[in-house]
Amino acid sequence: AVLSIERPERRNALNLEVKGRLADEVEALVADATVRVIVLTGSGGYFVAGTDLAEMVDMTPEDHTRLKTGRVFLALRQCPKPVIAAVEGYALGGGCELALCCDLIVAGTSARFGQPEIRVGIMPGAGGTQKLPRIMGPYRAMKMILTGEAVAAPEALQLGMVSEVVLDGKALERALDLARTIASMPPLAVRAVKEVVQAGQNLPLEGALALERKAFQLLFDTKDQKEGMRAFLEKRKPA
Repeated sequence: AVLSIERPERRNALNLEVKGRLADEVEALVADATVRVIVLTGSGGYFVAGTDLAEMVDMTPEDHTRLKTGRVFLALRQCPKPVIAAVEGYALGGGCELALCCDLIVAGTSARFGQPEIRVGIMPGAGGTQKLPRIMGPYRAMKMILTGEAVAAPEALQLGMVSEVVLDGKALERALDLARTIASMPPLAVRAVKEVVQAGQNLPLEGALALERKAFQLLFDTKDQKEGMRAFLEKRKPA
């Protein structure tokens, strides 16, 4: 399934309506058994240029709680199905954090990633201060977050922020190629991989290795494993 954010007049900036609809769509796709992979992208040559400040300027802490302004990020982080971000143009602020909620990020060469919240008197609030240090280390992450400076896609690739960089305009096409490949894989193994990778990041290494081993062993009780291995040995395509 492809989710495309289309708010061209604001370079797809996230307002409450867009965030609410995105969260609803993600939750619906999780429940849809015909969907195995979700691709998230933006229209008009942009991913998401940030969060709509005009809507946020007068917000209070109570408003954020009452309106559940972080719900879409939680929905993406908890999605059991692989999510691929196809990023062109800008992925800034909440847009960068939206991409960081995904499992893979494919970016056009000119795409830029950044957390400029510091420049308007706030800080990242949907994962930026926690995901970026885990991805690139605290020193490089602090530079991004404290200066608000954006990085171009090739540098983001070197920093470990993105999975792949492609020619401008080709991010969605490449993301769909990856989605089709993943969708063709045994779904129980795909889900197990995502569960173990996500859970293991928050565990000590020995605990994470034990979690991996248990999931590995449980897959030997599936028809997918029997069919996959027999097809390999019989030199035929698995069903």
